[in-house]
Amino acid sequence: MAVSLHDAVVKGYLQGLERVGHLVDKAEAHCTEHGLDATTLTEARLAEDMWPFAKQVFECGHHSARAIAGVRAGEFNPELDPVPSDFAALRGEVAEALRIVSAVAPDELDAIAGREMLFRFRDFRQEYTVADFLLSFSLPNFYFHATTAYAILRARGLALGKRDYLGKTRTVTARV
Repeated sequence: MAVSLHDAVVKGYLQGLERVGHLVDKAEAHCTEHGLDATTLTEARLAEDMWPFAKQVFECGHHSARAIAGVRAGEFNPELDPVPSDFAALRGEVAEALRIVSAVAPDELDAIAGREMLFRFRDFRQEYTVADFLLSFSLPNFYFHATTAYAILRARGLALGKRDYLGKTRTVTARV
């Protein structure tokens, strides 16, 4: 059985984005329950030279919805601007990414899989095919940022487990 880019990439983004939204909700509930300012978690980092939780959430949107926009346009660029540190903005980012990714037609990515794709950062350029960009750059980056967001919250003492990260998997009974 051949696996489509839609199955590998889009469905992976959707599952992950739903869980990142869940993490935002858990973080906000934790702050409310413990009387903490939102930035206690939204600005929390695993290490000083890593991005905070809020940026990790925004990067999940960047490496999903904006990666889709990038392959459609033939070019993808990093976003280095600061991001908001409030839970409403984080929820909005996840909701917008879910909206965009959900709208990708099942055959759209396979139809452009061999097309050339450029990653550009300042003077640095890296050329890919659409399939290679999605599978070897964007999707791994997406999972890195989702995992890091989860790890930041665990490191701050939130009661999270693997199910909070994985969410609903695509089992046979789930498709019936």
